[in-house]
Amino acid sequence: MKHLKLRHLTFLIAVSFVITSCTSTKTALFDHYSYQKTTEIKVETSKLMSQASTPYTSNKEAIEVLFLNIEKLTEYEKSKPNNEITFAMWKILNDKEKNLLAGFFQRWKTKEVLSPTFIEESKKQVLEAVDLLIQYEIKKDKESKDALWDLINSNT
Repeated sequence: MKHLKLRHLTFLIAVSFVITSCTSTKTALFDHYSYQKTTEIKVETSKLMSQASTPYTSNKEAIEVLFLNIEKLTEYEKSKPNNEITFAMWKILNDKEKNLLAGFFQRWKTKEVLSPTFIEESKKQVLEAVDLLIQYEIKKDKESKDALWDLINSNT
């Protein structure tokens, strides 16, 4: 009888440990939709940023489409459980007051045309930030999570 109780207790402890360890990670699982849309946005962003040496008004419609897609993805990311980090990054990328994606397009709108040097430097920063999002979505590991948190914290 004692042997059966000990076995039962051991089983309950093991199950409790598994449940506790699974809930303590609190990271959203890989999401193919998020990965695909983030990759598409990266390509669209790169293409549009390269056009910033031309008048903003000539590209306004494409820019509006890009930001509509970003808004849709941000809302999607917001609704996923355990996804605070990705949602926080999209909010930063979409913040016109920051020096990343939306900030670049806001500056382009204000200046109407940007210099090639500024475009290339900004493009590097923005695409690196989006690459961090893509890498985090693919890996969901501590290293990619920490890199993303570092970028978020340096932009808050």
